This record gives sequence, structure tokens and C-alpha cells, in this order.
Amino acid sequence: MNNIKNHWETVFATKTETEVSWFQAYPKTSVEFLELFNLPLEANIIDIGGGDSHFVDVLLEKGYKNIYVLDISEKALLRAKQRLDDKATLVHWIVTDVTEFKPEVKFDFWHDRAAFHFLTTEGRIDKYVQIAEDNIKPDGYLILGTFSENGPQKCSGLDIKQYSEASMSNRFERSFERIKCISEDHLTPFNTTQNFLFCSFKRGNQ
Repeated sequence: MNNIKNHWETVFATKTETEVSWFQAYPKTSVEFLELFNLPLEANIIDIGGGDSHFVDVLLEKGYKNIYVLDISEKALLRAKQRLDDKATLVHWIVTDVTEFKPEVKFDFWHDRAAFHFLTTEGRIDKYVQIAEDNIKPDGYLILGTFSENGPQKCSGLDIKQYSEASMSNRFERSFERIKCISEDHLTPFNTTQNFLFCSFKRGNQ
């Protein structure tokens, strides 16, 4: 586990935000999913693997009051805090591996763009699914963005797990109902294209 953490600390210590493939100046697709569900401003919202993503900026601009950002890299979150300056105090920052996450609250909206696909063993995938099941409220929402079967097989030098609409849905079907999935081409800062799959799910009441 330390090797994974060290990898990401090195990435965020040595590369600027526009030197990593996942950079988005504005997270358009994530925001569209957020707006689809018309959440109250008091909703508990978490960005899993949020790093120094700009999704938190949008959440703050929209006036959400209970925002959580989780990442394995302390340096990634520090960069986001520095960018947000005084507004950073309005956010709950969590440094941990997601498979070891022990939330203190339940979430209305769980967002993950490009973290889940780094889990490549059954054990770690199962842990993630269980944590999401246990900590997303009944009728809460789960948004996942991963590389599709037409996307890359590696990211940042690490193997990833590609997903189709069917394979992603199968992972979460025990407790979640799929709402919709979309395919998206992400243009990296290096002018290459990565195909993503985004799926949204609603937590059941059971």
C-alpha cells in the first residue's frame, strides 16, 4: 500500500496540473451529473480520488456546505488547498486509501472520476463496493468515471481496469440501480484522447 501512496506523492510533487493526463480546467461531465439530481445545498458530497481536481471549486461556487475530498496523496490535496486559499477551510480534506476509508457521515452524492479503475484486484474492488454500499444513504447517488474498454490500459505508469456499462453495473447491482451511462472522449493536455465511461447509480432502500 505504501508503494501506491509513494507513487502518487511523487506524481504530485513533480508534475504540475497540466502535466498529468486527467487534468480538466472545468469538469463538465461531473457537473452535469451533479445538476441532474438537484441536491439540496446541505447534501453530503464526496469526491473520491479528488486530488487537485477543480470539481471542488464548482461545488463551492454552487454553495454546497458539506463537501468532502478524499485522496491517497497528501500533496495532491495540499495543491487544491493552496489554489482555493481561504475557501479551503470550507472543505473536509481526507488523506487515505479509499479501500481503508472509514467515513464519519453518510453521503448523498459519491463522485469518483478515475480512481475506481486503479483498483485491479478482486479484494480491493470488493472493499470499495462494500464501503460505497455502507456509506451512501438510501436514495443517494453514486457517479463513477473509468476508462472504457476503448480507453487506455494504463495511467500514470500503473495498470488500470477497463469497464463496460455491463461490467460496471454488475459490480454495484447488489445495492444500486443504474440510472444512465455515457461514453466520453477526454482530451488530455497533450492532445491525446482517452475514452471514459461514466455511470450513475441510485442507492436502494434495503
